[in-house]
Amino acid sequence: MALNSEVVIAMDWGGTWIRASAIDRQGQILWQDRVANVPDSTKEQMLNGAEDGLRRGCSWCDAQGYAIAGIGVAAAGPVDTETGTLHDPPNLPLMNGVSLKSLWEPVFGYPVFVGNDANLAAMGEFHYGAGLAAQQRGNPPRTLVYITVSTGIGGGVVDRGRAFMGAHGLACEIGHMIIDFRSDGPACACGGSGCLESLASGTAISRIARDRLKNGDGVVSTLRNMLPESLTSEMVFGAASHGDAFSKSIIDGVVVSLSVGVTSVLHVYNPDLIVLGGGVTEGLKQLELLPRIQGLAVERAMSRRHGAFALVASFLGDAVGMVGAASLVWEECGA
Repeated sequence: MALNSEVVIAMDWGGTWIRASAIDRQGQILWQDRVANVPDSTKEQMLNGAEDGLRRGCSWCDAQGYAIAGIGVAAAGPVDTETGTLHDPPNLPLMNGVSLKSLWEPVFGYPVFVGNDANLAAMGEFHYGAGLAAQQRGNPPRTLVYITVSTGIGGGVVDRGRAFMGAHGLACEIGHMIIDFRSDGPACACGGSGCLESLASGTAISRIARDRLKNGDGVVSTLRNMLPESLTSEMVFGAASHGDAFSKSIIDGVVVSLSVGVTSVLHVYNPDLIVLGGGVTEGLKQLELLPRIQGLAVERAMSRRHGAFALVASFLGDAVGMVGAASLVWEECGA
């Protein structure tokens, strides 16, 4: 290790976990830690938990002799990238209106850059993950779309190496495309209804399973032995993998909803590479359903050229948000 070589302290603050890490210029994670978001925490408790993660990262860097170039934060929800302010984040509602940049720069003494987790994940995959792998195969992507399918659903776009952020850094909220426009469509955490997130996220999968088990006396499923409040999307995927017809029907619905969302992405952004990440994607990958999603999207695409894209699972896994946050710092610092 070169003394005083620079690293970024990167954080991925999602609806379930707070992950912190130290990442070098090559996108390598040198140190990492994570803590769960404690249910029913106060705003102060959540902020203190996040700050503690950053402090542990700073302490590790000091002990190892690394210089810190800055702090990058990938946060779940709409983020104004100029001010680092979160706006109505569905999965972090207590953080609404909080400027992490203004809050943490005086505390830590380093520049702080904040972005939406999915937008930054797209940057991470483009520079260090699936995009880099495609480039090494001689097929560099022009336009990469990243879609995270986890507690919620979000997205990010990198075109010709630059992230598409929108006028206020709030672009690419793919999870809130309206898929079900009926008046009684499923409610979404954003306040709307019928959003892709309300149909295909991990939260949606567990809710759909609970509702169908509650309302269907004749349902035959191994999930009937579970307490409704304990049902998770992982349980549904697990049952589906063992041939549970009820669970498979739920996952089939998720596949169809995601394929409709991907088709809209094809028409809006015309990507040549779509990367799916998040815990739900891992379940879909294990059931070998990604080709099905791609095939359905190609069938719906308005032209053959729109359907000329690759669909792959994330190369960076659950580190994608942190690597993306680090890439934001390197970009802003001129690295």
